[in-house]
Amino acid sequence: MTNSVADLLTAAAQDRPDGVAVVEASGGRRLTWSQLDDETSRVAAGLGAAGLVGGSRVTIALGNRIEFVTTYLGALRARFVAVPVNPRSTAGELARTVAHSGSRMVVGDSDTVAGVREAMTLLVRARDGEVEDTEGIWSPDSALPQVVVVGAPTGDGERTYADLLADPGRPLPPQQDAEVLAALLYTSGTSGRPRGAMLSHRALLANIEQVASVEPPMITADDVVLGVLPLFHVYGLNAVLGGTLRQRARLVLAERFEPSGTLDLIEDEAVSVVPVAPPVFAQWLAIDDLRERLGPVRTVLSGSAPLSAEVIDAFEAATGVPVHQGYGLTEASPVVTSTLCSPHAQAGSVGAALPGIDIRLVDDQGHAPEPGDPGEIEIRGANLFSGYWPDGADGPDGEGWWLTGDVGFLDPDGDLVLVDRRKELVIVSGFNVFPVEVEDVITEVDGVSAAAVIGVADERTGEAVVAYVVADGPEDRVRDAVLAHCATRLARFKQPTTVHVVDELPYTVTGKVQKGRLRAAERRRTVALLEDGQ
Repeated sequence: MTNSVADLLTAAAQDRPDGVAVVEASGGRRLTWSQLDDETSRVAAGLGAAGLVGGSRVTIALGNRIEFVTTYLGALRARFVAVPVNPRSTAGELARTVAHSGSRMVVGDSDTVAGVREAMTLLVRARDGEVEDTEGIWSPDSALPQVVVVGAPTGDGERTYADLLADPGRPLPPQQDAEVLAALLYTSGTSGRPRGAMLSHRALLANIEQVASVEPPMITADDVVLGVLPLFHVYGLNAVLGGTLRQRARLVLAERFEPSGTLDLIEDEAVSVVPVAPPVFAQWLAIDDLRERLGPVRTVLSGSAPLSAEVIDAFEAATGVPVHQGYGLTEASPVVTSTLCSPHAQAGSVGAALPGIDIRLVDDQGHAPEPGDPGEIEIRGANLFSGYWPDGADGPDGEGWWLTGDVGFLDPDGDLVLVDRRKELVIVSGFNVFPVEVEDVITEVDGVSAAAVIGVADERTGEAVVAYVVADGPEDRVRDAVLAHCATRLARFKQPTTVHVVDELPYTVTGKVQKGRLRAAERRRTVALLEDGQ
């Protein structure tokens, strides 16, 4: 019986022991299914020998490398809780995650160990009262976590990854309770500072099975899957890694996306399935021989943010490769919809719900909106999280429904069209403004390549619309063109009051605009103006 994602590895090793399971692009390391299973078991035993007990949290600060896979699966196999983090996290961000999760071990590599050590120093200073712990996440009796280093010299008191592998230990009995917590993934949730989404073994496995039941399949046993999406993110962790384990496909790990270099990797390894984030498409469309270089690819899967119908059409015309996109959230482990589930392809939609997932729309009073009106997306399924760490707050309700914080439409066929994040809604004089609507209008202006819209406080209207625009041309001309176009295409309350022309927008690793950084920039600008006024 399968009660853990790690059990999928055991089954694959028994079925295809000599088949290649994972390839590491940098250096070309390859492990068969039996080798991957053996190393994972050794890591699991090594974690236990280091003094961890069931339920202990293990922070994984690693890039896309084999040791991430074995540490993650080893933690699950040993009944610990994996806490993957962005390897580019600052020391402060890492210290907060370690303290908030109560991690007993942190695993870093040559790229992250300096930040890990700095984070440990910050925790010691917080413990000793040398720095203010404004969030109350650290207590004097908190134990500092052990540090394990992969591929770099160790410091005082640190262990090496090789130490974890030294003793094969005794075989571990399988996980018996699928409801046990498997992973903590830190996300902004539906509001505020990052929170730890509690994903059980049940939730992770449920989504893997929901994806596997889609026809035609996203991944098959004959596929070679590109692993360029970061494994610390739920998309790479469960949709890509989990999916390849379930289907016993080959996973090719790459540390980062490089437009030409990733195409070389696809050719060299005969990659057939390419899961990527939306920014990839614009970078690849600029390459002349893209069709030839994507020769081995049978399908491209896009997620983490909506992809416009125009980009999909341009990409498919240039390459002949179909693009399927979906909608997902960390709290849903992550995939909720896919265009592969759509009865008919609908331009602009992110597809229909996967088997085993229910979707409905609700208004502000929790009722179904009027036909044709958008509503907040509510979902239900076995793939949902158990609430936020540590007490399970804000999880699914008693009937299993969970409000996502996203706003959308459902067409008669059940296809979902995303409108915006509810928390990003701008309310001007009592009227709702969905930023994506304004952004779409702004990008119609010649020379504009990207736009992001936020709301800022306004004494007269409550909030005002502010736009950040990436465009060619003099700032004044771009600004005037954007304002003039918006005046003809949008109601007055939706029109930007301010347009900032910038060189680039801040993006997350999965291609979402970091609007929190834009809001912070506006707050700093407001403070500066007030100080100048004094």
